[in-house]
Amino acid sequence: MSIKEAMSRFTTGVTVVTTHYDGQDWGMTCNSFNTVSLEPAMVLWSIRKEANSHQAFTQSGSYLVNVLQANQKDTAMRFATGPQSQRFEQQDSERTAHNNIRLNGSVAWFECRLTQVVSAGDHDILIGEVMHFGSQEGQGLAYGNRNFGVLSAFKE
Repeated sequence: MSIKEAMSRFTTGVTVVTTHYDGQDWGMTCNSFNTVSLEPAMVLWSIRKEANSHQAFTQSGSYLVNVLQANQKDTAMRFATGPQSQRFEQQDSERTAHNNIRLNGSVAWFECRLTQVVSAGDHDILIGEVMHFGSQEGQGLAYGNRNFGVLSAFKE
């Protein structure tokens, strides 16, 4: 069993992270998103150093994390592969004042100013201070055992 196989057993939420760099929109599916601090509000996510979008995300100065809603599996798949230009085609979205793309329908979103890039093996961890955020009612999309789904909370 590989470390990747063992980590696939850990169920996480699914996000699409977007940025605008050098005149182009960039976006990628990511499940390595987490809170760093509440005061100030800070979050992190990681990107493979070999990713074709690495320079865009580490040099743009800001990014936006879209927490996908349970019905956005197709969006997660679209932003996981293929040319950047095709990822945004026919995507219901809005451009923010910081020129990032916010995907409509996401259950939550966090627009961040990049404050630190930490090297960690074959990935870089991007830490950002939350400048703007929002949320709406709905279930978040989950990913575990290489499948998409929804988590349900137990009521006691």
